[in-house]
Amino acid sequence: MTFEPSIWSNLHGASTHFPIALMLVSAFCDGVSLVLRDAEQRRSFRFAGSVALVIGALVSYAAVLSGLIVSRWQPLGHATLLRHHLFVWPAFAMMTGLAARRILARDETSRVPTVTYLALMLLAAALMSGAGYWGGELLNRG
Repeated sequence: MTFEPSIWSNLHGASTHFPIALMLVSAFCDGVSLVLRDAEQRRSFRFAGSVALVIGALVSYAAVLSGLIVSRWQPLGHATLLRHHLFVWPAFAMMTGLAARRILARDETSRVPTVTYLALMLLAAALMSGAGYWGGELLNRG
């Protein structure tokens, strides 16, 4: 069976925005939970952050699969594709790891791990932003 490349390009384009947005929502919710004094509100924001991150991580698998199909299964590539993938792979690994951590460590009582976690979340978001920039450059060069 042959697939139309534009279908995969469209799927890749659509599926890349959700993980980025949901990761930023998760980081925002976690940041808000750090400054709240009410324990119930803190739990609510952490729960919302967890849900956003886990859904984003799951959708990121569709982005990665469709991206690999579009790039003809090149995990690195050359030139602009290489730059794009140098941001994608660490961002994907970090998002998946952070989501797994959220699932396994349901209740965070210490502020230090939460601050460390949030710093890692922001780094992953920055890496995804770089991947998005170089992904846009791939589209512009065509």
